[in-house]
Amino acid sequence: MKLHELKKESNTVNRKRVGRGISAGGGKTAGRGTKGQNSRSGHNIPRKFEGGQTPLAMRLHKLKGFKSLRAEKIVVTLNDISKNFKAGETVSSATLMEKGLLKKGQKAKVLNTGTLNIAVKIAEDVSTSKSVLEIISKPKAEKPAAKAEVKEDTPVSDKN
Repeated sequence: MKLHELKKESNTVNRKRVGRGISAGGGKTAGRGTKGQNSRSGHNIPRKFEGGQTPLAMRLHKLKGFKSLRAEKIVVTLNDISKNFKAGETVSSATLMEKGLLKKGQKAKVLNTGTLNIAVKIAEDVSTSKSVLEIISKPKAEKPAAKAEVKEDTPVSDKN
């Protein structure tokens, strides 16, 4: 393709240049009308402007506070889990609803209050605090490691 072979698209429309004299067709007032705020230069007024009338935002009464859209999480403690769950069960929002600790549409967060006597798994849909994750990840009934015997009569060499 060469430059002289290029053609203009058929659906393009040239923009009319206004304000270039009477004979040009869009002269004098340039389609803005004779007088008023919109005929002046820099006439971009905000969409909310009501012509000097008290704006709607000022006329309406103001309410205190606001309604948060963030869902509030229900606190579930380690005591609640040890009372309601058996060893090896998974703590999820569905099982918490079955046990009556949550209502439909609520979200839960497990906090480190009390003690956990059983080994449970926590599903991803239930958020937890860091300390709860540490408690759950530790294996239960872990035996203490035997101490290694140290011989005290081994001589220490003093080579410098």
